[in-house]
Amino acid sequence: MDALTTLQSRVSSSLLENPGPTPQQIDEMIKAGSRAPDHAGLRPWRFILIEGDSRLRFGELLARSNTPENAEPDPAIIENAMRKAQRAPTIMVVVASITEHPKVPEIEQIICAGAVASNIITAAFTLGIGAYWRTGAAAFSPIVKQGLGLEENEQIVAFIYMGTPRVSLRTPPSITPSDYITRW
Repeated sequence: MDALTTLQSRVSSSLLENPGPTPQQIDEMIKAGSRAPDHAGLRPWRFILIEGDSRLRFGELLARSNTPENAEPDPAIIENAMRKAQRAPTIMVVVASITEHPKVPEIEQIICAGAVASNIITAAFTLGIGAYWRTGAAAFSPIVKQGLGLEENEQIVAFIYMGTPRVSLRTPPSITPSDYITRW
């Protein structure tokens, strides 16, 4: 599949099952992700892979982040968090690692990490791996950030869920580019 066809036909796949991507496929996706535009070559990103039994620990972390301080976790909250952690065989957390730089502001570095995440999802599609991007409240939770070992200068940009699509991929809706263009 050529690059334009891939970019124009990529869709998210939210119903995922085993197997997840192989280590070689993950390496290929990270190589593709790392080709995102990167002002000053800062490489302001890193990745955390959550696979296998680590997903259970991740579910517990999500449950703690959704439980009020000094309260017992509600069984419904625990069940929901565990279900989220088991949505896919592989969860890749894309982290923006911000470096103070005189010419590259923080927002540009965060956007760069987002472009890396986008490239990874496109590479997954090209490799036949189902993937979808989620953030939500967990991405901003101090409990989740601490539990995943993030530093003060880091932010979660994406939780990318990956695995084998359980259903056929849908056809993306067509768009009319002129609907999104304003000429100045």
